[in-house]
Amino acid sequence: MKLKFQLDDLQVFCMAARKASFVATAAELGMSPAYVSKRIAVLEGALGVTLFHRTARRVTITAEGERVYASAQQIFQGVDDMADTVTDGRAEPRGALRVTTSFRLGRKHIGPILSLLAQRHPGLDITLDVVDRRVDLLDENIDLDVRIGEVHEPHLVAHPIAASPRVLCAAPAYLAHAGTPATVAELSRHECLVLRDRYQPFGVWTLSGPAGPEKVKVTGRLSSNNSEIVRGWAMDGHGILLTARWDVEADLQAGRLCTLMPTWSQPADIWAVSTVRLSQSAKVRVAVRFLQEQLAEGPFALLQPV
Repeated sequence: MKLKFQLDDLQVFCMAARKASFVATAAELGMSPAYVSKRIAVLEGALGVTLFHRTARRVTITAEGERVYASAQQIFQGVDDMADTVTDGRAEPRGALRVTTSFRLGRKHIGPILSLLAQRHPGLDITLDVVDRRVDLLDENIDLDVRIGEVHEPHLVAHPIAASPRVLCAAPAYLAHAGTPATVAELSRHECLVLRDRYQPFGVWTLSGPAGPEKVKVTGRLSSNNSEIVRGWAMDGHGILLTARWDVEADLQAGRLCTLMPTWSQPADIWAVSTVRLSQSAKVRVAVRFLQEQLAEGPFALLQPV
C-alpha cells in the first residue's frame, strides 16, 4: 500500500508531539496553527489513525501516535546517518551550546570533555549547568541533557553515549559487622544508602540478574541527592550503595569498596537527550559525536584500563 503524505508532514507531527501544542509548533515553524492542524490531519488520513487527542488548550499524543513517533525517529535517524556520510562532519558548529548533567558526571567527565570541545571548535559558546533535578529542555532552552539511565520522555530525541551498569558495593567494615546479602530480597534488611536521583524512583532498586528483573524497597538512615556524598558514606561503612560502576571503579580497585552480588546490576547507560535530531543542528551533532568518542577512550573515558 502506497501512503500519500510528505516527509514534512512527519516532521510537523514530531515537533507537535514534542511540544504538545499546535500553537507552539506553528510559532516554531513560522506557520499558522491552522496550517499545522491541516498537515497533521493529512498525515492522519494517510495513515488511517488518530495521532492526537485534541482539547482547547493542548494536544496529547495517542497510543497510535506514540508508535508513529517511534517509527519516525528511525526514519529520521537514517536521514541523520546519511547526512553524516555525505557531509563527513564538515559543517563547522557555531553559536551557543547549553548542556546540563548531574554533578559528579559533570565534574569528572562532561566538564573536561567540553573543555576539549571548545578548543577544537572555537565558534561554540558553551554553558554547562550541573543540576540534580529534572530539566525541561524546551522551557529552559537546553540543547543537550547528558543523563544516566533510561529516557522516559517519548517526545525527546535520545542519543546513546556510553554503556554503563550500576553495581552494588559496600565497605569491608560494613560487611564485617552486617554480613553480605545473597539475594535481592535481603537488601531490604540492610542499611542502604539511598541516592535521590533526578530520574530514579526514591528508595526502590530494580536489579537485573539470572532470574530476570527484581524490585526491592530499601531503607537506611542516610540519604542524599549528591552521589559524591553517598559514596563517601559508603566508604565510611554506613551501608550498601547502588551506583554507576565508573563512579566507584577506583575505590573498588583500591579495596575501599567491595562489589556485592556480581550477577545483579542495573542499567545505567549514558544518553544525551535533545529536542532536535542530529541532522537539524551542527552544534548538537558535533557535541554528541565528541561525547561518544571521549567517554569511550582517552583521559576522560568512563572506565580507564587497569
